[in-house]
Amino acid sequence: MKTNRAYLLLIVFVSGMTSLAAELSASRLLEPYFGTSIIIWANLIGLVLIYLTVGYYIGGRWADRHPYESVLYQITAWAGFTIGLVPFVAKPILRWSVLGFANYSLGILMGSLFGVILLFAFPITLLGCVSPFAIRLAMRDVDSAGNIAGSIYALSTLGSIVGTFTPVLVLIPNIGTRNTFLSFSLVLLVLSLIGLARVGGRRALLYVLMLVILLALIFFVPAGAIKASAGLIYETESAYNYIQVLRRGDDINLHLNEGMGLHSVYNPHQVLTYGIWDFFLMVPYFNDPPYTADRVDSLCMIGSAAGTIPKQYTAVYGPISIDGAEIDPRIVAVGRQFFAMNEPNFNVITQDGRYFLSHSQKKYDVVATDAYRPPYIPFHLTTREYFIEMRDHLTEEGVAVINVGRTHTDYSLVDVLASTMKDVFPSVYIIDTPDYGSDLGNSLVVGTVKPTRLSSFEANVALMDHPLLLDVAQRTLGHIREVEKSTVVFTDDKAPVEQMVHGLILRYALTAGSP
Repeated sequence: MKTNRAYLLLIVFVSGMTSLAAELSASRLLEPYFGTSIIIWANLIGLVLIYLTVGYYIGGRWADRHPYESVLYQITAWAGFTIGLVPFVAKPILRWSVLGFANYSLGILMGSLFGVILLFAFPITLLGCVSPFAIRLAMRDVDSAGNIAGSIYALSTLGSIVGTFTPVLVLIPNIGTRNTFLSFSLVLLVLSLIGLARVGGRRALLYVLMLVILLALIFFVPAGAIKASAGLIYETESAYNYIQVLRRGDDINLHLNEGMGLHSVYNPHQVLTYGIWDFFLMVPYFNDPPYTADRVDSLCMIGSAAGTIPKQYTAVYGPISIDGAEIDPRIVAVGRQFFAMNEPNFNVITQDGRYFLSHSQKKYDVVATDAYRPPYIPFHLTTREYFIEMRDHLTEEGVAVINVGRTHTDYSLVDVLASTMKDVFPSVYIIDTPDYGSDLGNSLVVGTVKPTRLSSFEANVALMDHPLLLDVAQRTLGHIREVEKSTVVFTDDKAPVEQMVHGLILRYALTAGSP
């Protein structure tokens, strides 16, 4: 039977589209558990390229031995089918990774990461077979070989371009990751079945079973929570995050991505959370005494999440001017729906924090950054250039503060970021907040515009009369250390924060259980 070139080209286009769509959707599948660091992208892109390379080689040899349209459509049918299976098979493997994050187990983390990426080996390799196979089928004579090969690879690349933007801009934000996989899977599978029916006759009936299996999984295996969590009252995916809202007694908690980190807390019955957020209230008091609450007039919150810190600042310091930069509009919506984030003095701007600062003309008494938590740290918010941007938006007695995660014993990331801040601010302090028996903890790194002394904080605490401030101050005293000098400095050109975090995890994994 003569090759139907138009249908062949359609299959090439859809296969190219599916290969890139699968890669982009794979990143989204991994992001709630492993984040989007350059290391994750390198592993994902590198292995996908390996699979495609193998597919190109196998596809060329396969086409020379069996140059039939029916074989090509069987290849694409299997590719479409297995792409559709990925989110169902990956789910239990990714849930296993949560245990790795909870225990900082490098073996579990790496095992689950590569386990999921290996799921793509079969379908992506098959998709790599398509272009060389199609070239062989479309070839009429040697004189046109270059034109045919160029046209088919151009069409495949055009499909890849569509497969790059469609998941990110349209499908994932609106129908979710699982349904995005299934959408591309079903399109490729159905087109393959139509092609098989045209050239393969009854053989196509056997492949209809693939479609039946996928449809059964769609209808009988509920999507449910992306990661099952006790007390879940809401979950969603945005262009930036996987978002969970959970109830713990009277507390409403916001979890993002890996689910182990807590990003906001709201309790309608109390202001203090008895977590890291409380200690942000202390940072203005590193100025020289006498410094009192009525001198705090403004706050800029980079990474405002669901508004815990702005809510506390409003409760303690009154309706001061507060600007919050939050890159994810879905988080802002969640904050307003579940966290009573409705303070009239709190202005939320949905932008990247550094971009917001660089385009703002305002100055603040406090510029706070609470936008990273290991292992997800935006490197551009850890550099000397960023801290200069923070300093330039502070008043004469302004204070900058960042929240840095750590383990119970490993302060390497905290110390490096403190060293970088010390290159910008004359006085830098670290508040190592109490861990309360946990293996994981947080430290606040505080930088003052004016040269200050540690004794100033203690003197200001003695002047406090607000009961909430006194409560937090008592938990802060004895946990402060001053940074004497700058050693390592992260810059926009070189900020190996991923390596720092992976080293932290590795050291924790190697020493876990040691006396």
